[in-house]
Amino acid sequence: MRMTNPGGIFRPNANADARLAAIVDSSYDAIIGKDLNSVITDWNHAAERMFGYSAEEVIGQSILILIPEHMHNEETEIIGRIRRGEGVGSLETMRKRKDGSLIAVSITVSPIKNSAGEIVGASQIARDITSAKESERRIRLLMREVNHRVKNQFAVILSMVRETSKRSTDPAEFEQMIRARIMALSRSHDLLVTSEWAGASLFDLVQEHLKPFGHEERISLSGPLLTLQSNAVQNLGMAFHELGTNSSKYGALAVDGGHVEITWKVEMGPDARRRFHLLWQETSGAAGNGIAERIGKEKGSAERKGFGTVVLQRVAPQSLSGSSSLERSDGSLKWALDAPLEAIIVPQLGAETDSDIAV
Repeated sequence: MRMTNPGGIFRPNANADARLAAIVDSSYDAIIGKDLNSVITDWNHAAERMFGYSAEEVIGQSILILIPEHMHNEETEIIGRIRRGEGVGSLETMRKRKDGSLIAVSITVSPIKNSAGEIVGASQIARDITSAKESERRIRLLMREVNHRVKNQFAVILSMVRETSKRSTDPAEFEQMIRARIMALSRSHDLLVTSEWAGASLFDLVQEHLKPFGHEERISLSGPLLTLQSNAVQNLGMAFHELGTNSSKYGALAVDGGHVEITWKVEMGPDARRRFHLLWQETSGAAGNGIAERIGKEKGSAERKGFGTVVLQRVAPQSLSGSSSLERSDGSLKWALDAPLEAIIVPQLGAETDSDIAV
């Protein structure tokens, strides 16, 4: 390939020309020479790898074979600029491979002059930016998801403030409960951010929300490996926080000998659709520990459902298109959730339900 010097005039120096030709041949970027009629005159190895044509196939052909038909006017504009002695700095565009597939490229085009200083063609460098474009696309999607989730979090927090304020007359108690619930949302949020909002393991979610209450040796988890959708992460996370808070204050984790067991399974429903079943069961090991009376009854509201009960009986099941039941008896508490599996897990990972874990 003929190369130009920094001033744009070809140098008839054999050694320099050979070195430049070697550089062109070993370049990772596609380097293409063409005349003022857009006919390809030079073609390096990287161009062959990028576009699928050998040098023998394309030299003498119009460069339009690399350009999608609806973009042919782009080449007309480029050649017009070259004829005027102008270059094309960095143009992000699309090009077509031999197999018809499209590739995102960034191209620069410079005039080629002969020994008399006349413009006789152009050199074009094309760099594959497919990965960069995919990264940009993913970032845009992620930012839209983050924006949506942040707005959703604001709505949840406002609801928390409103509902908690109805059930508390003590400012200090109100602040403590709101702080704890916002921190619980933050823990779910952290799990989603770590996975780039692709979801989170149910096992990790339970552990993350029960960790602040301690007594890990008295908590058992059992069920198949599931990756939860972001909506399920947020709403199940809220449920686990409310259950854990109640248990640590009034239930199994507040007394010696108490135990919490969380199990989940996937079963085929009567409509031939897979369903998700989760059971939180805690026992105190002693009668009269207050579990039956305390959950959902925050100070000053014994006649009304507490925010925790609202989350367990309404917010979590409705957001997951399911149903729940909350059973209280002296010394024990059960919360069961039933929901369609597609509302719970990341769709492409449904096959994971064949594997079980137990801790």
